[in-house]
Amino acid sequence: MSIHPEILHKAKKIKAILFDVDGVLTDGGIIYDNDGQEFKRFNVKDGQIIKYLRQYSILTGVITGRASAVVKNRCEELKIDVHYHGISDKKAVFQKILNERCLEAHEVAFIGDDINDLPVLTRCGLGATPADGHEAVKARVDLVLDKKGGEGALRALADLILKSKGHYDQIIEDLVL
Repeated sequence: MSIHPEILHKAKKIKAILFDVDGVLTDGGIIYDNDGQEFKRFNVKDGQIIKYLRQYSILTGVITGRASAVVKNRCEELKIDVHYHGISDKKAVFQKILNERCLEAHEVAFIGDDINDLPVLTRCGLGATPADGHEAVKARVDLVLDKKGGEGALRALADLILKSKGHYDQIIEDLVL
């Protein structure tokens, strides 16, 4: 995937990555059993990169429209810095995170896949959508990732940001020593 220099410039400024869950960390599917128990499938590669973002002081956060115990548990397992569930006004939560964490909008990347993510995607410093994001979203973001939701979309953006800041080679070097 060839990255435009303007995208790399924006990525260098990122201090926080926020993301939706359904359609980003998952493929958007929800499975219920006969007892109403909810199941979701997450890609371990998305989770793997969180510790490296933390290592380089890049804040991670979830803003999701659904309230789900499964998602809350995954956020806590990954030690995601902030996570908001059952949110209908994502723009207000985005602003709250900016205020509480002393961030500017241009310092935040956001990955969303559907039209309810547009209020954040059009205000953040680097807006991205998975390869299978909604067409209206694709038309308004800085970057359409080469990975689909649930197939490493967060990882793709996180790798790009870490590489743009010069951290990725160090991560690899530390692992092979």
